[in-house]
Amino acid sequence: MNIKVIKTEKDYQEALKRLESIFDAPADSIEGDEAELLTILIEKYEDEYYPIEAIKFRMEQSDLAKIIGYKSRVSEIFSRKRKLTLQMIRKLHNQLRIPYESLIAEY
Repeated sequence: MNIKVIKTEKDYQEALKRLESIFDAPADSIEGDEAELLTILIEKYEDEYYPIEAIKFRMEQSDLAKIIGYKSRVSEIFSRKRKLTLQMIRKLHNQLRIPYESLIAEY
């Protein structure tokens, strides 16, 4: 396990690639711990540099249909055909801990 702080776009891309390769590792394994740490580092980097990507990353890891209401609505949001409503923003913030600033940012 070679974890480091993500400071550049190159670091970010490398972290995403590594996370993809170990994503399904058992939680109680070395790779599972590495995946958890990489997720935290990726989220921190995305919150600062890619707010919309941070939202998508967290949303993809959860069952959004349960939070937002319909799978079709989730699809419309990701394709930017529909904007988040105030109620959706509140639910996403409360349930996924996505910062309000990221949810209301222009995209």
